[in-house]
Amino acid sequence: MSQYYNPQRKTNLYNPTIKHPFKLSRSKIDLFLECPRCFFLDRKLGVGRPPGFPFNLNSAVDALLKKEFDIHRAKDQVHPLMKEYKIDLIPYTHEKLDEWRENFKGVQFLHVATNLIITGAVDDIWVDKKGVLYVVDYKATSKNDEVSLDADWQISYKRQMEIYQWLLRQNGFKVSDTGYFVYCNGKTDVKAFDAKLEFDVKIIAYEGDAGWVEKTILDAHKCLKSKKIPKAGKDCDYCAYREAVGEVCK
Repeated sequence: MSQYYNPQRKTNLYNPTIKHPFKLSRSKIDLFLECPRCFFLDRKLGVGRPPGFPFNLNSAVDALLKKEFDIHRAKDQVHPLMKEYKIDLIPYTHEKLDEWRENFKGVQFLHVATNLIITGAVDDIWVDKKGVLYVVDYKATSKNDEVSLDADWQISYKRQMEIYQWLLRQNGFKVSDTGYFVYCNGKTDVKAFDAKLEFDVKIIAYEGDAGWVEKTILDAHKCLKSKKIPKAGKDCDYCAYREAVGEVCK
């Protein structure tokens, strides 16, 4: 068995008899919306989807952007990209920012009605002169077309932004519906590689609506408490594969 995948996990499983709050990450909420069956198998029965390959280049871009914005954060000054896009904000400074950015920690909130701790690790936060926060997410790709948020699959990006906005509000912060995606697009039309990858960087504003989050948390909790495995998501390739294998192996 691969050291990176355990299809019979015994830890971090939901058990309704345990009174200790159960952590539910932003990505697992998105998994529930994509496929309730995969969510149930993962969070309650310990059979998660096989992991994909890590996007190391994306992680490198993410780390470098954080370092770059942190330079301006330390000086309480506007980043040149903000000036270019006429965004009157500065990078936000807070004692918990490093924790909010850290995977498996992030911004957290205990949802008392379900006893679930909802978590999500932000990339960045900007702030205006009135103290209102703006959630920022970094994205990286390489495509010939100009980057946008128009593809159907990018609904997960939008939900990600909205959960972060919801989490910060639950922690008592004033948060704008407007969030920003700092989208880096790797250039393929340069003359030579020269041991470096160049990017076009674009800021895309997005008006979030977190009105769906509360109901989704309640629905996910109801799913976890159920004793029945729910139906698969209509477009879930993982469930389609499992069902196809089950048919040919009868």
